[in-house]
Amino acid sequence: MLSRAVLLSAAKKPAALVLARGAATQADRPKRAEHGGKVRLGFLPEEWFTFFYNKTGVTGPYVFGAGLMTYLCSKEIYVMEHEYYNGLSLAVMVVFAVKKFGPSLAAYLDKEVDKIEDEWKESRENNIQQLTQAIEDEKKEQWRAEGQTMLMQAKKENVALQLEAAYRERAMNAYREVKKRLDYQVERQNVDRRISQKHMVDWIVSNVVKSITPDQEKENLNKCIADLGALAARSK
Repeated sequence: MLSRAVLLSAAKKPAALVLARGAATQADRPKRAEHGGKVRLGFLPEEWFTFFYNKTGVTGPYVFGAGLMTYLCSKEIYVMEHEYYNGLSLAVMVVFAVKKFGPSLAAYLDKEVDKIEDEWKESRENNIQQLTQAIEDEKKEQWRAEGQTMLMQAKKENVALQLEAAYRERAMNAYREVKKRLDYQVERQNVDRRISQKHMVDWIVSNVVKSITPDQEKENLNKCIADLGALAARSK
């Protein structure tokens, strides 16, 4: 109890301890389960006594301890000078302090450790949330980038369609211009043909008229009058 209290009070911010404790979740470990092994007389482990039980019985460990201390003191291997009594009084004070103030100090330090652990846990959860949000934002940015790629593809297709429309329009203009020139040549040839025909007809008529004598003209006139008279008689 005292060693744990001294350890916790020695470090104001036991980051390593908190990290080690924070690695385990609440479901993996019980609350405040870090305790040492069972001891007797405050410092002798239980295994010391169980080792002697099979060989010397229940009183064996105590007899061996008492005999060892007697031998050390009698042979002056362990000299009991003034520091020994100071240490003995200090040990009594320490035991009293541990029994008196140990539980309350341990509870206070446990609360501090829990507080620090909660702060680390909250910080970790905040980091997880921030990273999760960053992942979601990155996915949105990737989706937007894919949309930009599709938009650029659509723009390229639109430009290709505009180029195709401009090409076809220019091809149609070229076709119309060529057709106009060809139509002009056809119309010109038709006009030349009509002028030639008219000139030929006028030439033939004028020549025919010139070839008719006055006597032939008089005979034709009389014949026409006679024909008209015959038609008038028939009509009656």
